[in-house]
Amino acid sequence: MQTIDTKQLAELGEQATVIDVRERDEFSAARIPWASNVPLSELTDRVDEVPEDGPVYLICAAGVRSERAAAYLEQHGKPVVNVLGGMSEWAGAGFTVERD
Repeated sequence: MQTIDTKQLAELGEQATVIDVRERDEFSAARIPWASNVPLSELTDRVDEVPEDGPVYLICAAGVRSERAAAYLEQHGKPVVNVLGGMSEWAGAGFTVERD
């Protein structure tokens, strides 16, 4: 499984396709501004929404759910990269966070 840290993701910026696999309420509370939301609990039903022309960067709160999502999506031939440390590290590093 390919991985990237939050600093590397920040360097890619808005050109990176980011999918946040946290639940909707978590995503609403704090998210990367250009990320889309496909909760892990809905992933099996929404797998077709994950682009095939990757890479697609997966993020969650700390990296556990995104790792599970990456493993699942890899089995479906999706070009995914797990973001280590998740939103906890992203926000902790002072990178831009959007909130509702």
